[in-house]
Amino acid sequence: SPEPKRSKPRDNSGVGEDPPLSEESPELKNRRIQRELMAAAAEKRIAAAAKDASTLTPPRNTGRGMAEVGIGSSKAVDDTGKSVVENSTAGVSCALSGSEADKLFMMIFGRGVSKDILAQWCNQGIRFSDDPGTSMGLVQHEGGPCGVLAAIQAFVLKHLLFSTEETRVHETRTRRHLRDGSDVLSSLSEGKRSSALVTSMTEILFLCGRNERAVIASLNISGPLKGPPDDSVRSSFEILCIESGSDMVTALAVDTFASKFDALRKIEALIPVYRSRFGALLFLISALLSRGLDNVQDDRDDPSQPLVTAPFGHASQEIVNLLLSGSAVANVFDEKIDLGGGMFVKGVTTSVEVGFLTLLESLNFCKVGQYLKCPKWPIWVVGSESHYTVLFALDPSVQAENELEVRESLIRRAFDAEDSSGGGGFVTAEAFRSVIARAGISFPARTAEQLCGTGYVVWREFWQAVTGLDRSCGGVKDSTGMMGKKSFDLYHFNGIAKATAADPNGRQQRPRLIKLRVSVPPKWTPEEFMAGEAASSTTTAAAAPTADDDAAKPQHAPLVDCIRTRWPRCVCNWDGDAPSIV
Repeated sequence: SPEPKRSKPRDNSGVGEDPPLSEESPELKNRRIQRELMAAAAEKRIAAAAKDASTLTPPRNTGRGMAEVGIGSSKAVDDTGKSVVENSTAGVSCALSGSEADKLFMMIFGRGVSKDILAQWCNQGIRFSDDPGTSMGLVQHEGGPCGVLAAIQAFVLKHLLFSTEETRVHETRTRRHLRDGSDVLSSLSEGKRSSALVTSMTEILFLCGRNERAVIASLNISGPLKGPPDDSVRSSFEILCIESGSDMVTALAVDTFASKFDALRKIEALIPVYRSRFGALLFLISALLSRGLDNVQDDRDDPSQPLVTAPFGHASQEIVNLLLSGSAVANVFDEKIDLGGGMFVKGVTTSVEVGFLTLLESLNFCKVGQYLKCPKWPIWVVGSESHYTVLFALDPSVQAENELEVRESLIRRAFDAEDSSGGGGFVTAEAFRSVIARAGISFPARTAEQLCGTGYVVWREFWQAVTGLDRSCGGVKDSTGMMGKKSFDLYHFNGIAKATAADPNGRQQRPRLIKLRVSVPPKWTPEEFMAGEAASSTTTAAAAPTADDDAAKPQHAPLVDCIRTRWPRCVCNWDGDAPSIV
């Protein structure tokens, strides 16, 4: 899915060389001096690492190869020529080579990246909201990196709501606070928020590293920090810029961990760095290195394109999928689709902890598979044409399938297994026979003939036929009219915080947390449900409308279209302004 269009680029020119020294501005001169100092420090570090490495015992072979001490590929360290030293937190420090840094920079940004895009990705820290009502949320100030922030946010919510140590008390807590999610998520202590963040970042990196390693990228800091950590880090990197692979060589410090405990300790120590303006970019780099640059390219359908797309610096679907599933695939459907001639396009191949929904599915541009649509926990990154936000529930039972949903899931999987359109929602007449055989459906000959009349069978028409078919024939016909009815609450978080151009007073948009009341009606479409409700209301005595009546009326926003891709017949309402996914 595409990512945000926050504003037009401030400068579309590619990043080039600095002007001659005679024309240097004071800013460029300071930047050049900073680079020279960092380059000198890097040379000394690499030389010391090479000297120390000659006395090290080779890393123990764990049976998984030596991927845990490599960076950009799964080759052994001694095959790549990297210098390694043990660090103080039981990790392995590796100097990023020039060729590897160039490959990494090109993979992320491509050639001729604009200064505007680099500014977006070099000015977004991983920081929590200061607003009491959204203290659980990460704040986004720049367009572009929200794909990274939303994925981290989803895991943070998982650990705040459903962490192992809270499993016993969560059900009681959920019942107590179900009326108002802000009671659960507002005014969290700094310790609890930081713990959830550190745990989430560690989990994501090991997910990318196939549970064998996590590579943690940070910034080189020369000398001890003075004063508060955040202020010290900010002042240390005030004039630092990353505009090329060579900048990455001098700016980045890279450590590889095979132990989750040690990796967590390292990230915990680096939180001031991740809060800095380079935080989102550093975490993306860490995820890519944890997966391995060669593996990332193998995951992708078109590895020639940058992961951050021009002209607005959007985070690609590959970035989001990497952070959610551990693989940088470009598609959101399940498994892979055979295009013939030995060509495949790749989708998500494993179940996930937190999922993904997108407005593009409601517009029939793609089909989100069951892996992302039905994650282990009721938390979803939500993609629109221009932004990523997060949707979640406090109660895990919202994902529990009733009789209708169980049958619908089975039939849908049978249909999708024969759908070679890439999520277009249709199968050939020949494949249709395999669908009904796998799903155990027996249509009357005339119905089957009508469905296959054009040579293709569309999902919508097929499902309508199934809902009118008796259960004895494999259908889901419901004589009671109550099958599938359910109600629950969802919460939507949008972390964008920036000045709103449309506001004449220049007030800043703040992160927003909105509660939605969701009802899945006992009919097949929202229109039928509303028609049925209107018809039933005519048989009752007329009553004056009340505020409660208005609040209960179904409301619409683009987010509702996203939610309906998960619960197709649902209607939603909320208090106040509509939730925004842009």
